[in-house]
Amino acid sequence: MAEVVRALRLYWRLQRAAMRGALQYRLNLVIGIAAGVAYQGSGFAFVWVVMHTFPAVGGWSLREIAFLYGMRLTAHALYVLPFSSLIGLDWLVREGELDRVLLRPLNPLVQIMAKRLGVGQLGDLLAGLVLLVVALPPLGPASILFCLAAVVGGALVEAAVSLALASLALRTWNTLGVRAFADDLFSKFGSYPMSVFGGAAQWALTFLLPVAFVAYVPASVLLDRTGELNVPAPVAYGSPLLGVALFALAYRIWSRQLRHYQSTGT
Repeated sequence: MAEVVRALRLYWRLQRAAMRGALQYRLNLVIGIAAGVAYQGSGFAFVWVVMHTFPAVGGWSLREIAFLYGMRLTAHALYVLPFSSLIGLDWLVREGELDRVLLRPLNPLVQIMAKRLGVGQLGDLLAGLVLLVVALPPLGPASILFCLAAVVGGALVEAAVSLALASLALRTWNTLGVRAFADDLFSKFGSYPMSVFGGAAQWALTFLLPVAFVAYVPASVLLDRTGELNVPAPVAYGSPLLGVALFALAYRIWSRQLRHYQSTGT
């Protein structure tokens, strides 16, 4: 536990330094955030246009889908902000740069995470929070706490899948394609009710790749729509804990792969 706290403290210090560096170029920071908001806003604008043609999609109203969209986007931004540097892991392995990381007496994953500050992802986070707040249904204190836990849990689900797939680069040297494919599935299918997809697709997006647990399952709990889920209600109410369990498993996979890492010699 002490090692985890030390790693988090180190990561926070490194990210504060990166943020101070980004603030030296305020215009670039503003443009990056604005671009993120515009990109994500255009995605929801498409949903808004569709919903004005069809009053409900999969039995969900525009406000309910906006809430689901906001939950997924916020969770995605919370995942990408600290883990965007994983996209460069293949390069670190192929070029032998990971050897330098491993020589330092610091947690290797924390060092990799601190290599890059995702400015554009701040725009994603802002867009997601705005959607989430605007579409938020009337909730009591317990439901609000569940919503916050669900967003963090959803971020951990995406982070777990990304970390587990990225760790394969320590053996195969090239995982960018499969990681991009998984990220595309989360982005394209995670913002919509699973009820709009066929039975086989619903099962795959729930149990093979846990896309449904990022936002759809917890949103269904908060919107009192648990009857349409593929999982029992108790599992749905415990969905935020799945992210914690999956990330712990992904970190074990990462640690195991790291023990068997062999330098490319470059």
